Amino acid sequence: MPTMVDVARSAGVSVATVSHVLNDTRPVLPGTRQAVLDAVEELGYTPNTLARSLVTSRTRSIGLAVSAISNPYFTEILQGVEASALEHGYSLLIADPHDDPGHERKVVQLLHERRVDGMIVAPSAEPGDLVAYLGRHRVPAVFLDRVVEVPEGDGAPRFDQVCAEGAEPTALLVGHLAGLGHRRIGLVAGRPGLSTTRERITGYRHGLAAAGLPFEDRLLVHGDSEADGGERATVALLSRAVPPTALVTANNAMTIGALRALRDRGLSVPGDLALCCFDDFAWADLFTPRLTAVAQPSRDLGAQAVRLLLDRLAAPDRPARTVRLPCAFVHRTSCGCPEQTEQAHVTAPERTLP
Repeated sequence: MPTMVDVARSAGVSVATVSHVLNDTRPVLPGTRQAVLDAVEELGYTPNTLARSLVTSRTRSIGLAVSAISNPYFTEILQGVEASALEHGYSLLIADPHDDPGHERKVVQLLHERRVDGMIVAPSAEPGDLVAYLGRHRVPAVFLDRVVEVPEGDGAPRFDQVCAEGAEPTALLVGHLAGLGHRRIGLVAGRPGLSTTRERITGYRHGLAAAGLPFEDRLLVHGDSEADGGERATVALLSRAVPPTALVTANNAMTIGALRALRDRGLSVPGDLALCCFDDFAWADLFTPRLTAVAQPSRDLGAQAVRLLLDRLAAPDRPARTVRLPCAFVHRTSCGCPEQTEQAHVTAPERTLP
């Protein structure tokens, strides 16, 4: 097996120069750097990751803590994180906090003890312990999908964050259903306390107001971001004295639950109930009818989280940023519109907040 000494001899440089090139610990002239890289390629040299971490105090690893890894939405985010991390020479350690604040704190500590260089975390609805731990240990971290709002001036640490727009796309779904003549539009909302839930409820209310429709408490039920919860919430809405004629579901898992509830009661979409959903997924256009949805930029969210983390590692003291990526409205037929060529348009431009 070739060694660093072999690489140095082949490139005509010192072992120290090879180390600086491979560990990026000191600037090296472009020609010299290329000679080292060519020697590495020719000899098939594989760097010793453990030795490199001792030299650089970096493990070239990222901790990823996201709940419901089995959810297709988070699976696509994971693919974006992994591809971007590998592109930049980082490996991943993955843990599932199960949306439980206590477990979240444990898995984050476990990742920290594995000496990851930084973390990407989808925080729970009660992230206080998480924020305190990351801040106390000065762990470089990016919050993904769900933002954590920290009051100004309280001295609490700020973190980089990346998420999709939530309010405006939900308002668009409500407005679309209202434009089709629906006056009683229900919402199956997500887990209380999550920023995604708050934003989609805000969008729901804005959409109703823009259409001149009143907000009714009884038409909003929480499905806890899970399929079973979405089914229970839909059953509750269908049991109202005057049930809704249209429904917005606030994530893909709850959409599955809603469809299950409608099927079990012999109700058709959109004949008995029009349906629009937040989150598009691979088989959304295979349902009958095909699902009208808001599509989140899942892989882009994962890739952006990695970029933010690498920027933070390169400049630890720079101001924290929140990046919001646009969603796309995918127009199909579950809303009650006739069959047509599938259309998608972006609901808002990307924006970065200080």
